[in-house]
Amino acid sequence: MGMSEEGNVDPRVQRTRRDVVDAATALFKSEGWEALTHAEVARRAGYSKATVYAHWPTRLDLVRASVGQICGTTEHAQPTGDLRADLVRELLDFAGDLSQGHLTRVLGGVFERAGSDPAVDEMRQQLYAEGSRSLEAILSAHLPKESVEPCVALLTGGVLVRVALQASPATREFVEDLVERVLASAGR
Repeated sequence: MGMSEEGNVDPRVQRTRRDVVDAATALFKSEGWEALTHAEVARRAGYSKATVYAHWPTRLDLVRASVGQICGTTEHAQPTGDLRADLVRELLDFAGDLSQGHLTRVLGGVFERAGSDPAVDEMRQQLYAEGSRSLEAILSAHLPKESVEPCVALLTGGVLVRVALQASPATREFVEDLVERVLASAGR
């Protein structure tokens, strides 16, 4: 819904949408895709299932709204210009989000369903684009364009593997070493 359309919507409908998406996002982040049901979202938001179904007819609609909220509320610190320090800060933040579990649950549900529906693939791309935006900006200020995407993939992949697959902490020492290795591969 565009901004001009949003301005024409009854404030009660706006409040309902906000409350339901907030409840759906909290549930999605805390318990994952399978827990995200119309009944549970309605219960947590304080609305009827019929109201939730009226605005979000499928579970995928609820997930899409949650992913949109997650991406729309993600904040990144402003780069300082110190390439290594900025990368380490962003990667430690990413590792923290993974370690807390909510990002792992969100990504896990999307990964599990990848290729099953174009909307899921769109969400996967949206999550990656939002999650990597700050790393891309940091690297773009210091590296040739053709080096940016491979470095983003190596950096995010290294942290993702460490935390989500190896179940090990991405300590500052680990992240600093990863940054040095990736930047060395890019000639920095």
